[in-house]
Amino acid sequence: MTYVIGLPCVDVKDRACVDECPVDCIYEGERMLYIHPEECIDCGACEPVCPVEAIYYEDDLPDEWKKYQAENERFFSETLPGLDGPLGSPGGAAKLGLVPADTPLVTALPFQTS
Repeated sequence: MTYVIGLPCVDVKDRACVDECPVDCIYEGERMLYIHPEECIDCGACEPVCPVEAIYYEDDLPDEWKKYQAENERFFSETLPGLDGPLGSPGGAAKLGLVPADTPLVTALPFQTS
């Protein structure tokens, strides 16, 4: 089990969750943040600090955001446009910095306003 970031994060990327994450498993794409499903330790520190309520335990994801569980996994497991290969498990977001890509679903979304 893991935590998942959903639609409300797109084009917001507040990053309060990044500061709270004790294992540095929240990675930054161009338009949203993604939680690495294998690096997340399910501590829940990220969820309460998200100002747009975009982070959910995977079993608690609202139905309309269930597809974001697969998107969080896809961000690490597939070669995204603009990248040479899949990210895999880099072992920490801080050393990687901004990843200049997003999943196709996120890329295709219209700009989100808060």
